[in-house]
Amino acid sequence: MVPCKNYVVEVVDMTVAYQVKPVLWDIDLKIPRGVLMAVVGPNGAGKSTLIKAMLDIIKPISGTVLFNGHTYAAQRKKIGYVPQRGSVDWDFPTTVLDVVLMGCYANIGWFKRIRKSDKEKALEAIHRVDMEEYSNRQISQLSGGQQQRVFLARALVQDADIYFMDEPFQGVDIKTERAVINILKALRQNGKTVIVVHHDLQTVSDYFDWVTLLNKRIIASGSIKNVFTDENLEKTFLSTEKVLLGR
Repeated sequence: MVPCKNYVVEVVDMTVAYQVKPVLWDIDLKIPRGVLMAVVGPNGAGKSTLIKAMLDIIKPISGTVLFNGHTYAAQRKKIGYVPQRGSVDWDFPTTVLDVVLMGCYANIGWFKRIRKSDKEKALEAIHRVDMEEYSNRQISQLSGGQQQRVFLARALVQDADIYFMDEPFQGVDIKTERAVINILKALRQNGKTVIVVHHDLQTVSDYFDWVTLLNKRIIASGSIKNVFTDENLEKTFLSTEKVLLGR
């Protein structure tokens, strides 16, 4: 596979299976540099599985994924990831500042001491998500929206080139949602590439400039103007019913 310099992420012929049951088939996807992209599809379409397989959290049974023309292992310092809030053990006894500082280890290494500059960077990230007054609070004491802001700050402190976010707006209030999308748009303006698993069709056009429609396979991927159409949405969301009905 010859990488293209115009694409920051390239996925070729990727298939993912749980045990022996395929959940994603023949995924081919190219993501340009500097876009804010939504991954959209019905429940069970494989949206979270897609980004986990791209990040080597789940091992695909076939296919290739390149970041800036390199494997994930070679580019991991340049990639940030915000998992679903429900997948995190929020009862773990640690503070907001400690969680955000974890983002520094991607660059300095797990066995290196945190420097003054790292702490300053973490505090700046906490400020960006409007959580300064909670920096010494235990994460278990935070609301769902506050917890989501903390994990966003942890990703920001990494200063990555590519960010993956799995349902960052799930279970948060409208104030937090607007704060998060403003940060994501600022990242895009700074040339970062942001890939977001998203479920609210009504906000796709307002929040994103690029979209990938997924239902086990890629239905369409491209600019909002060209791809986010009634025809493609029908193909994406009605194909589930057709599979269930055996059509």
